[in-house]
Amino acid sequence: MKLKPDGSIERFKARLCAEGYTQQAGIDYQETFAPVVRYDSIRLLLAIAAVNKMEIAQFNIKTAFLNGDLVEEIYMQQPEGFISDYPTLYCRLKKSIYGLKQSPRCWIQKFVSFLQTYGFKKLNADRCVFFWKNRRHGCFIGLIC
Repeated sequence: MKLKPDGSIERFKARLCAEGYTQQAGIDYQETFAPVVRYDSIRLLLAIAAVNKMEIAQFNIKTAFLNGDLVEEIYMQQPEGFISDYPTLYCRLKKSIYGLKQSPRCWIQKFVSFLQTYGFKKLNADRCVFFWKNRRHGCFIGLIC
Protein backbone atom coordinates (compact mmCIF):
# COMPACT_ATOMS: atom_id res chain seq x y z
CA MET A 1 0.00 0.00 0.00
CA LYS A 2 1.17 3.50 -0.79
CA LEU A 3 0.02 5.84 1.96
CA LYS A 4 -0.73 9.55 1.98
CA PRO A 5 0.95 11.79 4.59
CA ASP A 6 -2.13 11.52 6.79
CA GLY A 7 -1.88 7.70 6.83
CA SER A 8 -4.81 6.97 4.52
CA ILE A 9 -4.37 4.68 1.52
CA GLU A 10 -3.39 6.46 -1.69
CA ARG A 11 -3.12 3.38 -3.92
CA PHE A 12 -2.13 -0.25 -3.98
CA LYS A 13 1.11 -1.32 -5.61
CA ALA A 14 2.27 -4.77 -6.63
CA ARG A 15 5.35 -6.23 -8.28
CA LEU A 16 5.49 -9.57 -10.01
CA CYS A 17 8.59 -11.45 -8.89
CA ALA A 18 9.90 -14.83 -9.91
CA GLU A 19 10.84 -17.42 -7.34
CA GLY A 20 14.48 -17.39 -8.40
CA TYR A 21 15.49 -19.66 -5.54
CA THR A 22 13.95 -22.56 -7.47
CA GLN A 23 16.17 -21.96 -10.52
CA GLN A 24 18.84 -24.53 -11.29
CA ALA A 25 22.28 -23.56 -12.59
CA GLY A 26 22.94 -24.84 -16.11
CA ILE A 27 19.22 -25.40 -16.73
CA ASP A 28 17.46 -22.12 -15.96
CA TYR A 29 20.49 -19.87 -16.15
CA GLN A 30 24.15 -19.97 -17.14
CA GLU A 31 25.69 -16.88 -15.57
CA THR A 32 24.53 -14.37 -12.98
CA PHE A 33 27.49 -11.98 -12.96
CA ALA A 34 26.80 -8.27 -13.20
CA PRO A 35 29.73 -5.86 -12.87
CA VAL A 36 30.14 -3.43 -9.97
CA VAL A 37 32.03 -0.16 -10.37
CA ARG A 38 35.35 0.22 -8.53
CA TYR A 39 35.48 2.90 -5.86
CA ASP A 40 38.68 4.31 -7.41
CA SER A 41 36.83 4.90 -10.69
CA ILE A 42 34.16 6.97 -8.98
CA ARG A 43 36.81 9.05 -7.20
CA LEU A 44 38.70 9.61 -10.46
CA LEU A 45 35.64 10.81 -12.38
CA LEU A 46 34.67 13.11 -9.50
CA ALA A 47 38.21 14.54 -9.43
CA ILE A 48 38.20 15.14 -13.21
CA ALA A 49 34.83 16.89 -12.92
CA ALA A 50 36.02 19.05 -10.01
CA VAL A 51 39.26 20.14 -11.71
CA ASN A 52 37.46 21.00 -14.95
CA LYS A 53 34.47 22.62 -13.17
CA MET A 54 32.10 20.19 -14.84
CA GLU A 55 28.57 19.43 -13.74
CA ILE A 56 27.78 15.96 -12.45
CA ALA A 57 24.42 14.36 -13.10
CA GLN A 58 22.97 11.16 -11.73
CA PHE A 59 19.95 9.19 -12.85
CA ASN A 60 18.16 6.02 -11.94
CA ILE A 61 16.45 3.76 -14.42
CA LYS A 62 13.26 2.57 -12.81
CA THR A 63 12.21 -1.00 -13.50
CA ALA A 64 15.61 -1.66 -15.08
CA PHE A 65 15.45 -5.41 -14.54
CA LEU A 66 12.25 -5.56 -16.59
CA ASN A 67 14.11 -4.42 -19.72
CA GLY A 68 16.64 -7.25 -20.03
CA ASP A 69 16.19 -9.80 -22.81
CA LEU A 70 16.25 -13.44 -21.73
CA VAL A 71 18.38 -15.90 -23.65
CA GLU A 72 17.06 -18.95 -21.82
CA GLU A 73 13.55 -20.33 -22.16
CA ILE A 74 11.94 -19.74 -18.77
CA TYR A 75 8.42 -20.63 -17.71
CA MET A 76 6.63 -19.68 -14.52
CA GLN A 77 3.33 -20.58 -12.95
CA GLN A 78 0.51 -18.10 -13.25
CA PRO A 79 0.68 -15.52 -10.44
CA GLU A 80 -1.45 -16.11 -7.38
CA GLY A 81 -4.75 -14.28 -7.76
CA PHE A 82 -4.54 -14.23 -11.57
CA ILE A 83 -7.87 -15.50 -12.89
CA SER A 84 -7.57 -17.57 -16.01
CA ASP A 85 -9.84 -19.98 -17.88
CA TYR A 86 -6.83 -22.33 -18.12
CA PRO A 87 -5.21 -22.58 -14.66
CA THR A 88 -2.80 -25.32 -15.76
CA LEU A 89 -1.10 -23.10 -18.35
CA TYR A 90 2.31 -21.56 -17.63
CA CYS A 91 3.71 -18.16 -18.57
CA ARG A 92 6.75 -18.06 -20.86
CA LEU A 93 9.00 -15.14 -19.98
CA LYS A 94 10.55 -13.19 -22.84
CA LYS A 95 11.94 -10.42 -20.66
CA SER A 96 13.67 -10.66 -17.32
CA ILE A 97 11.70 -9.91 -14.18
CA TYR A 98 12.59 -9.29 -10.58
CA GLY A 99 13.67 -12.40 -8.75
CA LEU A 100 15.40 -14.20 -11.63
CA LYS A 101 19.05 -14.93 -10.94
CA GLN A 102 20.08 -13.67 -14.38
CA SER A 103 18.08 -10.40 -14.33
CA PRO A 104 21.04 -8.14 -13.39
CA ARG A 105 23.19 -9.68 -16.13
CA CYS A 106 20.43 -9.36 -18.76
CA TRP A 107 19.92 -5.71 -17.86
CA ILE A 108 23.61 -4.76 -17.98
CA GLN A 109 24.08 -6.50 -21.34
CA LYS A 110 21.20 -4.53 -22.83
CA PHE A 111 22.41 -1.25 -21.33
CA VAL A 112 25.99 -1.76 -22.53
CA SER A 113 24.84 -2.49 -26.09
CA PHE A 114 22.70 0.67 -25.97
CA LEU A 115 25.70 2.77 -24.86
CA GLN A 116 27.91 1.29 -27.55
CA THR A 117 25.43 2.19 -30.29
CA TYR A 118 25.92 5.83 -29.26
CA GLY A 119 29.69 5.62 -29.46
CA PHE A 120 30.56 5.02 -25.81
CA LYS A 121 33.59 2.83 -25.24
CA LYS A 122 34.30 0.64 -22.25
CA LEU A 123 37.32 1.57 -20.13
CA ASN A 124 39.85 -1.28 -20.00
CA ALA A 125 40.57 -0.76 -16.29
CA ASP A 126 36.92 -0.92 -15.18
CA ARG A 127 34.05 -2.65 -16.99
CA CYS A 128 31.53 -0.23 -15.45
CA VAL A 129 33.07 2.98 -16.78
CA PHE A 130 32.28 4.17 -20.28
CA PHE A 131 33.57 7.22 -22.04
CA TRP A 132 32.76 9.20 -25.12
CA LYS A 133 35.31 11.55 -26.56
CA ASN A 134 34.88 14.07 -29.33
CA ARG A 135 38.28 15.46 -30.35
CA ARG A 136 36.76 18.06 -32.67
CA HIS A 137 34.72 19.70 -29.92
CA GLY A 138 36.96 18.72 -27.02
CA CYS A 139 34.12 16.94 -25.23
CA PHE A 140 34.57 14.09 -22.79
CA ILE A 141 31.80 12.26 -21.01
CA GLY A 142 32.42 9.57 -18.41
CA LEU A 143 29.62 7.26 -17.41
CA ILE A 144 29.41 4.73 -14.61
CA CYS A 145 26.81 2.00 -14.64
